[in-house]
Parts: sequence; C-alpha cells; structure tokens
Amino acid sequence: MRGDAMAGKSLPEQNSRTALTLGDGSPARVWPQALAAGVATLGALSVGTCLGWMSPALPLLQDKTSHFLVSDEEASWIGSLLTLGAALGAAPAGLLAARAGPRRAVVLLGLPLLASWLLIAFSASVAELYAGRLLGGAAMGALCVAAPMYVGEMAEARVRGVLGGLFQLQVTAGILLAYGVGLVGNARTLSLVCAAVPAVLVAALPWLPESPVWLLGRGRDAEAARALRWFRGGADPEFELLRMRATLNTAPSRASAASVDALRRGGLRRALAPDRAGARALLVVLGLMAVQQLSGINAVIFYLSAIFANAGSALSPAVAAIVAGVVQVLATASGAALSDRAGRRPLLLLSAAVMALCLGTLGCCYQWPHALPGWLPLLTVALFLVVFSLGFGPVPWLMMGELLAPEVKASASALAVTLNWMLAFGVTKTFGPLLRLLGSPGTFFAFSAICVAGALFVLLLVPETKGKDPTTIQAELAGRHGRQRVGTKPV
Repeated sequence: MRGDAMAGKSLPEQNSRTALTLGDGSPARVWPQALAAGVATLGALSVGTCLGWMSPALPLLQDKTSHFLVSDEEASWIGSLLTLGAALGAAPAGLLAARAGPRRAVVLLGLPLLASWLLIAFSASVAELYAGRLLGGAAMGALCVAAPMYVGEMAEARVRGVLGGLFQLQVTAGILLAYGVGLVGNARTLSLVCAAVPAVLVAALPWLPESPVWLLGRGRDAEAARALRWFRGGADPEFELLRMRATLNTAPSRASAASVDALRRGGLRRALAPDRAGARALLVVLGLMAVQQLSGINAVIFYLSAIFANAGSALSPAVAAIVAGVVQVLATASGAALSDRAGRRPLLLLSAAVMALCLGTLGCCYQWPHALPGWLPLLTVALFLVVFSLGFGPVPWLMMGELLAPEVKASASALAVTLNWMLAFGVTKTFGPLLRLLGSPGTFFAFSAICVAGALFVLLLVPETKGKDPTTIQAELAGRHGRQRVGTKPV
C-alpha cells in the first residue's frame, strides 16, 4: 500500500491497536510467521551442528582406527578456526544483507556452509579439516547476522520474542543433533548428516517472501505490502506499514540499505551510532554479546565430553553430553516462551546470577573431585546450560534486532556478531592454556566472576523491550517519553 494512502493516519491511532486484524476483525494468523522463522532458522540449526560437531568428532578423529590422527594442538585449531571464520564472515554479512536482502543472504550463505561439510566429510588430511572448519565458520558467522535480521523484520511485536528465541532454540537443537549422531556414527557420517541441514535451507527458503522492512527501505512499497499481507495471514498491512515508515523516518535510503549509505556519507561512527539512541543501543548490544561469550559457553560446549571425564562424572562422557544437550533444548524452548511474558531483563539477571553459581560450583568439583558426589558435575553443567538458554543464550540475539534502528542495523549487527565470534575464538583457543595457567578450578572461577560482572551490567544499563514497538524503543533510548528509567515498564 502506498504511503500517500496512509498519510492521514496518525501513529497514536495505529498504536491503539494491539494486533493486526483480518477483514472479519479476527487477529492476524501467526503460522506464516512461524513457518518463515522456522525455515530461516535452519541456518541456526546449522550453526548448532558446527558448534556441537567438535565434542563427538574429536574422540573419533583421535582414535587409532581413524584414517588420519589428530594431535591435541591440531584439535585446538580445528575447534578455534570455526569461531575465527565466524568472526571474519560476520563483518561483511551486514553489507550482503543490505544489498541482497536478508532472506536472499541466508540462502546464499547456505551454499558455502554445505560445501564446508562436504569438505570435512571427505577430508584426507588435517589441512582439509582446517579449510572446512574455516569456511563453515565464515558462513556460520554471516548467518548469525542475516537470519535474526530476517526474523526480526518480518515478525510482529506480539510474537517477536517467541520467534526471535527460535534462533537460539535451533542452535541448541543442532548441538544435540551433532551429539546424537556422533554417538552412533563415525566422523564422516556425522558430517554428512550435518550437511543435510543447509541443503534443506537452500531448497526451502527461496519460496518465502523477502523482509517487508528491507523492501520498504528499497522503495518497493507494493512488494512490501504483499509480503506483509502473506506474513500476517491476510491481515490488512496498512497500520504496520505506517509504523515501519515512521521508524524508517521516510528517508529515501531506508531499512538495511541505509547503513551502507550512512557508511559512505559519514564514516564508521555515523553508520554505527549516529545519535544518542544509537550509541546507547550499540553499547548494550556489544555488552550483552561480550558477556554471552566470556561466560565460557563455547568452551563448555566444545569440550563437554572432556569436562565430564576430567571432573569425575559417574556417567560416560558421551551420554552425559547428550543428556546436557536435551536439557539445553528444553530450556531454550521455555526461554523463548518466557521472554514475552517475564521480560528480557529478568531473564538476563537470573541467567547471569545462576551461571556464576554453576561455574563456581564446577570449579569446586575440580578442586575437590573426591570430596563431592560424581553426579554433581552433570547437574552443574546441565543447570548452567538451562539458565544460559533461558537468558544469555537467546536474549542478546533478540535484543540486537529490537534495539538497533533500521538505518544502522546492518552495520551494527555485523559489528556485534563479529565481536561475539572474536571473543568465542579467544575463549576456545585460550581455554587449554588457561587450564594450564590457572588450573581447572581457577579457570571456572574466572568465568564465574565474569558472569557476576554481567549481572551488574544488565542491572545498570540494559533497558526492557518486552511488548514495545520499534518507534517506542528508539524514543526511550533517546531519552524521550518522560526519560523512562532503565528497566521500567511502558505506560
């Protein structure tokens, strides 16, 4: 629908409606949005298989029956090159999404991910494994920019928390898939099963509409209206298009493409944080991403089997890892539903506090392995994964889409994801040296202290975004609407 047809409508009129309606007055259907989010986040399922592959594959590659053996140092690089590749791939992902559109970007990124799994499956040397992990990591990091952008731009506010949390749910499901297949298969079978996920993504996603925000930002208003009508199950898109126009400030170069133009016109600062609202949003998003990775989550996931073996768990390491993976999937599903009920801040605070307790307890398990029960490491890691999946797993990705304004979203999201994966690379590559330097107890105590700092960061700086539309969020970040205090509920 054209903008001049809506010129007479005011935002207060639009904001008085809590949900879109069909022609008969019934609420807009959610299933098209859920379908689109489910297909797009197959990219997240692929991210999970990339992350989870290391834990079951490493014992298989270091077994004497393997067609080539992997040393401990080589294993360290196999694990860390994935996250290094992700950091390198995330940087240009915002430009790709801005130019091609978030949906098309996700499809294009599925191709190198598929190629990486085939390279890993049929590798005949450690060098080929390195290349496969680096290539897969680059595609994985870029998907972490493009897929949440697509979901965030096509989902309406009332289901944005649930659908945004689907990204992290798919990541945990992918980790569990890798654990399960690794238990019953060899390294090649594991890699080929992982390759099937991006193959389905590339085949299915082109049939769905492009992001309506991206289309609107490109001046393709009629296509944006058609896409929005499909996503809302036939609901009249007039009012939501009006809100999108207000958020985009009716600039000629809008939406994801605007950050590219801003970078060309005013340099890096203008493209990332052109005003007070942008600076505050960027600070919060970068801080959340930093705490997410510095909590040690990827070190725990990559070396889960080894952690259980070294901590004296009564269960076999492979079985314990699968149990922990099941717990993480269930917790992530609960977290996605809770984010639109409990709010983002309470989940982040709970997550950081309990993660600190769990990591401290795990340090004690290493310090006094014979004085504590053998089931305690499994319980501690399972609880750590539960609370991570409730808060610091999904919420930073969700809030990245909520806090960043459309005109900076592509470039700022790319920066945030690059930081996320650079820290993941640092944590996974230095995990072994940290264990040697600080010992296992000291390493986990250090991660625990970082989680305490993360709780303070949330308490002091992170705003609540539950149930707020983009216009309201940007106004509050800028200090308007009565200079609402951090964490207070909207009126």
